[in-house]
Amino acid sequence: MSTQIDALINLFAGTARLWRGTLAHRHTEPPAKMLKLYDIEACSYCRLVRETLTELDLDAMILPCPKNGTRFRGEARAVGGKTQFPLLVDDNTGTVLYESADIIDYLHRRYARGKRRSALLHPLAVLSSQAASVLMIRAGGFTGMRALPSRAPAQPLELFSFEASPFSKPVRARMCELELPYRLRNTGKGGWKDFGPPGFRDTLFKGEMRTTRNRRWLADNTGQVQVPYLIDDNTGTAMYESGDILKYLDRTYLLHKD
Repeated sequence: MSTQIDALINLFAGTARLWRGTLAHRHTEPPAKMLKLYDIEACSYCRLVRETLTELDLDAMILPCPKNGTRFRGEARAVGGKTQFPLLVDDNTGTVLYESADIIDYLHRRYARGKRRSALLHPLAVLSSQAASVLMIRAGGFTGMRALPSRAPAQPLELFSFEASPFSKPVRARMCELELPYRLRNTGKGGWKDFGPPGFRDTLFKGEMRTTRNRRWLADNTGQVQVPYLIDDNTGTAMYESGDILKYLDRTYLLHKD
């Protein structure tokens, strides 16, 4: 499937969630120790947690646990006591949490100055997240759900993304399938002038590119703000464009059958 068609499908999925996970509503100081999230990209409950991470401008170490995966599912079970996702670990407070509603409540209480999202809305959020997941079905099932044979990187990769980005989702899905751990640098939009394709946006609005912490990093270090942006210190690679990133990940980490 072409990158453009994939992005269009992801666009519809984002619409099903009313574009939650797009704006960084609250710009919090990052915790001293990065949050850890044992995650399945295609899981509708995990999606709700990743949306909150984007909206609270929080980064996280993503430890992918796709079905049939062997790299982190055992570790997750040892940490939390069961094989269930999402699983959040916050070493800053010694917190280990299952259940998306509990994780979201914790993140708001701990990192959004006590401002909490209504628990009454969570069942509706789950339904719309499940609807978004249905749109992610491909010929082989849900993308980002099942493990593919892969090489383990010596150190985690790094991905600048935000949850609702239609071009970032295929990259996150492939990284989940390949069980590649990565530091998720949430790059949510800081305001309405951040909307639109980079060329159109920067030409029309001529706005400040440094509206959030990670957008500022991209502007200062790459001269533009666009997602996804992948950094792989294992090979000295840094690159934009989801299609190119997908080819790179397959070429570098996917184990092909002879």
